[in-house]
Amino acid sequence: MFGLLNVNKPSGVTSRDVVNHVQRLVRPVKVGHAGTLDPLANGVLVVSLGQATRLTPYLHDLTKQYEGTFLLGRRSDTEDIEGQVEAVPDAVPPSEAEILAALPQFTGQILQRPPAYSAIKVQGKRAYERARAGDVVELTARPVTIHDIALLDYQYPELRLSIVCGSGTYIRSLGRDLAETIGSCSVMSALTRTTIGPFQLAKSTQLEQLTKDGIEPYLLPPLTGVPHLPQVELSSHQIEQLADGRLLSCNNCDADEVAAIDSQGQLLAILQRRSDEGEYHPKRNFAARSSS
Repeated sequence: MFGLLNVNKPSGVTSRDVVNHVQRLVRPVKVGHAGTLDPLANGVLVVSLGQATRLTPYLHDLTKQYEGTFLLGRRSDTEDIEGQVEAVPDAVPPSEAEILAALPQFTGQILQRPPAYSAIKVQGKRAYERARAGDVVELTARPVTIHDIALLDYQYPELRLSIVCGSGTYIRSLGRDLAETIGSCSVMSALTRTTIGPFQLAKSTQLEQLTKDGIEPYLLPPLTGVPHLPQVELSSHQIEQLADGRLLSCNNCDADEVAAIDSQGQLLAILQRRSDEGEYHPKRNFAARSSS
């Protein structure tokens, strides 16, 4: 089994729960996922099966889109409603104009301090494990990319935003920083991931649809996971070379990495440039004889 599932993760379950559900259905096939969603969140979760788990770094590179809901004038230790939420006395409701004026500050590459309750490792332990143990966790700000941020609706205290961003962005922290900029504070109350690259919520599979007899109809080709890579069709001779793990001469390749396909459009490998003479080696080889 070699492919990807576009699953609509329900709120209230972890991303690992989704993987475990699929794993029980396809064992002993290896199963993974790209782009963890917190239990509070729902929406697109890309699950990889078999050798497609080796595409995880490429899935992480895909742009993501979210719809987030925040409650202004409130704080919590987790930056969302899953933690200890407290209302801030005498909080002043920001105007819609103030919110709109602040949004441009959060586009492009920005520095973002991840939340203390996150899966980032600190001296070998997850930050959330240290926070739950009572440790003071202050994570270092790091660069993230926000392609677009737009106001969807605002009826104080509820604020709804659409966010298009790169990997590693914490939406609850984005809400925290935006609120601080306009003289308030916030907690995230809901989050939906609507897209990861070409994977759309409108075309996702519900978790309950995935049964022992119902995986195959929802399995997407591995090539779906690398839409950002140029494609090159290999000849039968090149496919033989690839199966042996040899270097390929690829004069019609003009990028550092390309997705190699056969005449049927099936993903055979991710090729990486080795020299200026058009030599490429298989960085991810799905045609190797040892894997067939």
